Amino acid sequence: MFADVDVDVFISNYTIIDPEIYQLWVEGYTFVEAVTLLKQKGGLFADVPPELIASDVQDHYRTYAMLEKFLHAPPKLSEQPTFQICPQDRSLLIEHYYSLDDAVARELFGKKLNARNRKDLDEVADKTGVRLKSCRRQFDNVKRIYKAVEETQGNLACNIRQQFILPEELAQKYAAVVFIACLRFETTKRKLQYLNFKDFYECGQALMTFWTYTYQHSGADYLDTEMDKEFLLDLREIRYLLDKEKEIKHLVSLRLKPTLLERAYQEVESNFRSYYRAIIMIACNLHRTRELRMLFVELTERLIEPWKQNGWTREQVQMFMQCMTQCVLDLEVPRDNQDIRCLWDRYMQVINVCLFRMYHP
Repeated sequence: MFADVDVDVFISNYTIIDPEIYQLWVEGYTFVEAVTLLKQKGGLFADVPPELIASDVQDHYRTYAMLEKFLHAPPKLSEQPTFQICPQDRSLLIEHYYSLDDAVARELFGKKLNARNRKDLDEVADKTGVRLKSCRRQFDNVKRIYKAVEETQGNLACNIRQQFILPEELAQKYAAVVFIACLRFETTKRKLQYLNFKDFYECGQALMTFWTYTYQHSGADYLDTEMDKEFLLDLREIRYLLDKEKEIKHLVSLRLKPTLLERAYQEVESNFRSYYRAIIMIACNLHRTRELRMLFVELTERLIEPWKQNGWTREQVQMFMQCMTQCVLDLEVPRDNQDIRCLWDRYMQVINVCLFRMYHP
């Protein structure tokens, strides 16, 4: 009587991720606030009754809350059987959850990642304009990543990228935060408050590249978070350059005179000794743990503040430092002091980056 009909039935619990609602959840908006914002925005939600928007948002928020435990260990997100999530949505979930606001990251520099400081994030929220819940998420993420990789051998950013499945740029940001935290660089002094996250990020990248053991060694046995102690000890040999001050000053003057205005040139001439000796003495003391931690403070007090008082521009800082670097490299040195050039070049690779990034006229 009835024709045979073949019916294919497929049942799925595929999890839908709404990027807009998820972003509001990540940023720390409450369910009620999210509903209000979506309704005000209009667009797809313009003609939708408020109760339907509320129901949809509530469902999404409930789902994201259940997913959060898997986001604490991102590889588990693809292994768990509860939620079917496509690779593209998994990447979105992880990348947004581990997003790091530059302003918040700057405030976390120098803070111990303990329960007491987590309770005091209200001040960070007020200062940065980032919601408290989001500040706590970022604090917890930094702490989680720090604990996972601080003693892991190999490249720091690579370890972060692999363990937390983060994109390269985001992994590099966390690497800079972890590096500065591990080495306990002083970043909280009042005179350093003008420096932003990108300033410290660039300085941290230069330090990891040129002053850690990974500069001359590769492989899983070497850590980005371990300074090359032999190099820092060898930097004491740069003291030899103090005796070459007149010669270096002459070479620097010859190079700078055609490029600087007369007033700027005279300022360099008058204060060359102070600047030159500051650069060398900072190098000679870096083997001491405290002096290394105070690097940013030393650069600020000995060089940046005097330059600001004398009206230097960033271009003038760059020209002076490049000229100084090259003049020492061009200097004729005895055979038994040939290592001076290599030490100087490696040292100045970092100092040039730091001074240029830190100088805000």
